[in-house]
Amino acid sequence: MNHFATRRTALVACAALGLMACAPKAQTEAAGTSGGETAAPAPMDYAALAAASVANPSRPDADVADDEMRKPAEVLTFIAMEPGMSVLELEAGTGYYTEMYSQIIGEDGEVIMQNPQAFDNFLGDSVDVRLADDRLPNVRSSRTDFDELDAADGSMDIVTWILGPHELYFTPAGTDGFGDVEAAYGEVMRVLKPGKTFVILDHAAAPGSPETTGDTLHRIDPAIVKGLAQAAGFVLIDESDILANPDDMYDMGVFDPAVRRKTDRFLLKYQKPE
Repeated sequence: MNHFATRRTALVACAALGLMACAPKAQTEAAGTSGGETAAPAPMDYAALAAASVANPSRPDADVADDEMRKPAEVLTFIAMEPGMSVLELEAGTGYYTEMYSQIIGEDGEVIMQNPQAFDNFLGDSVDVRLADDRLPNVRSSRTDFDELDAADGSMDIVTWILGPHELYFTPAGTDGFGDVEAAYGEVMRVLKPGKTFVILDHAAAPGSPETTGDTLHRIDPAIVKGLAQAAGFVLIDESDILANPDDMYDMGVFDPAVRRKTDRFLLKYQKPE
């Protein structure tokens, strides 16, 4: 089966990419002043970068079909990724966000697409298919547990963990889990550059729920995640309700058809202190 058969038209993508093309000219025109001084660069247009990556015609149709529920343009704008960045994508799964990260960071950036080796049982050949024929040349796959990340100290501009922190409590048959909880957050702190960001998105459990919901329902109480991030030394700098759903049924697992793709999801942005 060809997973990348039908694409959106190049016209749609060019229209979105045109938003980005305007930015350098605007910044250049703003650079000079009457006194010969150089003005500060114009702010990065994260919304335009996000829109262009979502409109990229090379995205697989199966990814695009999920956009309505996953709101990638809004999530990517919140993440605030820039060209040339080094990004570690924890629990990349089949690569829904990997594809768009690759587009945003460009040829001067890199994405480490991390999944625990034990995820091979769930992912099959999906990662190999996405990366086949060097179609995402700035992406490399890494198969490690969450407490042994494949990146040098202080090397990453952004670490993202999309729909993942609850997995630290998931212990499928034949595994001992995917890494020590506290050590995993410590590893994120280790690989980030000072002042850079750690973005977390996950399915919310009801307030006060135990950690075990990560195993049974694939959900986690946001308070647990916030406590662990704070204990690791991270500073919360932003949070968003763009994927919130107060009508979620918190006692249902996230794969139940009644709530699948419609869960209440929390989105947090942390910073490693300078």
